[in-house]
Amino acid sequence: MNKPNPIIRTIDLGDGKPISIETGVLAKQADGSVVVRQGNTMLLATVVSAKESNPDMDFMPLSVDYKENFSAMGKYPGGFRKREGRPGDHEVLVSRLVDRALRPLFPADFHAETFVTIQLISVEADVLPDALAGLAASAALAVSKIPFGGPISEVRIARIEGEFVINPTATELQNADMDLMLAATIDNILMVEGEMDEVSEAEMLEAMKVGHEAVKVHCQAQIELAEEVGSTEKRDYTREPADLDLQKLMTEKIYDKLYEVAKAGKSKTERSEAFSNIETEFVEAENIDTDDKDKMSLVHKYHHDIMKDAVRNCVLDEKVRLDGRKTNEIRPIWSEIDYLPSVHGSAIFTRGETQSLTTVTLGSKYDEQIVDTVMKDGRDKFMLHYNFPPYSTGDARPYRGTGRREIGHGNLAFRALKGIIPADNAYTIRVVSDILESNGSSSMATVCAGTLALMDCGIKIKKPVSGIAMGLITDGGADRWAVLSDILGDEDHLGDMDFKVTGTKDGITACQMDIKVDGLSYEILEKALAQARDGRLHILGEMMKTIEDPRDEFKDHAPRIEVMTIEKDMIGAVIGGGGKVIQELQALSGANISIDEEDGVGIVTITAPNAQKVADAKERIHAIVDIPEEGTIYEGTVVSIVDFGAFVEVMPGKEGLLHISEIDIKRVEKVEDELSVGDVITVKMIRYDKMSGKMKLSKRALMPGGERPPRKREDSRKRETRRPRRRD
Repeated sequence: MNKPNPIIRTIDLGDGKPISIETGVLAKQADGSVVVRQGNTMLLATVVSAKESNPDMDFMPLSVDYKENFSAMGKYPGGFRKREGRPGDHEVLVSRLVDRALRPLFPADFHAETFVTIQLISVEADVLPDALAGLAASAALAVSKIPFGGPISEVRIARIEGEFVINPTATELQNADMDLMLAATIDNILMVEGEMDEVSEAEMLEAMKVGHEAVKVHCQAQIELAEEVGSTEKRDYTREPADLDLQKLMTEKIYDKLYEVAKAGKSKTERSEAFSNIETEFVEAENIDTDDKDKMSLVHKYHHDIMKDAVRNCVLDEKVRLDGRKTNEIRPIWSEIDYLPSVHGSAIFTRGETQSLTTVTLGSKYDEQIVDTVMKDGRDKFMLHYNFPPYSTGDARPYRGTGRREIGHGNLAFRALKGIIPADNAYTIRVVSDILESNGSSSMATVCAGTLALMDCGIKIKKPVSGIAMGLITDGGADRWAVLSDILGDEDHLGDMDFKVTGTKDGITACQMDIKVDGLSYEILEKALAQARDGRLHILGEMMKTIEDPRDEFKDHAPRIEVMTIEKDMIGAVIGGGGKVIQELQALSGANISIDEEDGVGIVTITAPNAQKVADAKERIHAIVDIPEEGTIYEGTVVSIVDFGAFVEVMPGKEGLLHISEIDIKRVEKVEDELSVGDVITVKMIRYDKMSGKMKLSKRALMPGGERPPRKREDSRKRETRRPRRRD
């Protein structure tokens, strides 16, 4: 059997990094499959969709899975089990990026189960595959018959030395002050997510424009590929059941009532109950059989759709939001630090009906997160974990652990805060945000609470960071739109945009944006960014009322960590044979000590429960690595006695001779008459031979009149000698 002929399209942005899309060779039983390649990095993307929709389903059942094979890098998975397991956080985050870009583009009434799988099958160390995953998924959909409103693509935009670079290499990215992922169609931006080093709103908007131009080229290549494959005509699918008469009747009967509730400014619970009562009253008034599941399903759907229209029109017409606020108004804020007495740092941040209880735990090098992925090996010393239990929204269901949403929201907060951790921080830091209440952007509450908890802990952060979630409602008209500050959960659900922005007073540190409407102009984005900045600064001001600067000192029960450097050739002396010396140091001082070699010097990290134990360990290490100096006074221990004197340990592992003549001013007949093994005595170093390491000590020199005059040194010049007279 001969290999099938592939159909290939190449994307060339003129940057020397061409991308190819190939179909028709691998995974041909899938509805669509492609191999995307840049350099030696290759992704296989497949898509399969059920032929029939589930009639009881009222949402798009889309699953996107990104998976990295260790074999792609010629590596073995770490740990005992040498097999890839459940997706790691990085894989989940890439899956979410692709999902958020694809999901809005499926037809609203297309409810067939659809599975998109993206596999990293080969990787070049300097080519980042996450920037190609969205392109691969969209291309697989483009060559399939599955209904889809794409194509789309995703690109990474980085700013390196003032220049924007599309899909930079891993090496180039290390020098970037802006790292954005952008997804878009050929016409509209769909999703933006990234981190920045305090950039301005104008700079971020410029980056988005540059990224969109690159996406347009990607999309055009997919359109041409679909035309050659013959997949531009999509298959028909089962539509949702509809009852236009019922829809019209419900609109006439309940729209005005829903509108009145929308502008009444009720709380979340009151509003939810009022909306629900309107549906119940309609069902009772029209004598609808509640046992008729099909009819009731349509009632629920139309009630939701009419409520959405009422809420949106209320905002556009009345400029009044669900909770009665103005479009740019922030909900009331209160915060508190040091709420938990036994942790190293804690804070509560409450904004309206959203509340985060966040803690900071300090640790040592031994607490660092080991990273073992296809693209990265190493350790992380800053972690942020976000938890969203069901009770935070009043849901009666069990908490089954961390889900994809929690990983995504935690990563956004992590990216917002990691840049403010000082470069010389010696601690491993774990921030944990437990969301206790949620009605609008708990991830932004995490950023605010995380900042406060770090300051409460005593970490000398560079600058405080706050975050805000922005929303948008528009009917597509040039003038009928409203940007909403600090959105509620319902405003997120019913609106056209969810735009989260974090930053210091000087610029943006992270962002995440999802757009659900076509044709969003840069004018609206610019307005949203400007309004977000005002909101961020207001929230930051409220936070500073609780604590303005980090604590001067760590709390008494927080561990202490100090780092000292030693000469490279002294590392062995501190460790000792078989680790004997360092183990003894740890036992005597009560501190944990680790030693690494970096840039030709020894880096010693000392961790202890309190400052005194750190100081004790440092003193003992100095005693090992410091070079003895003549004239220095030491407190030493007598370790052995001989006929001509005693050997005294003045530094760990360093002994000097205290000669019998240097014990006292008076004549000492027998050493044992004056000293015993184990005695702690004060001596002076009177001679140190750097070549041999031998030390001569004196106790006598510290007594009144006991100092001996300096020894006369012989002239180094050779003396003249007479030649002996020769005898005959």
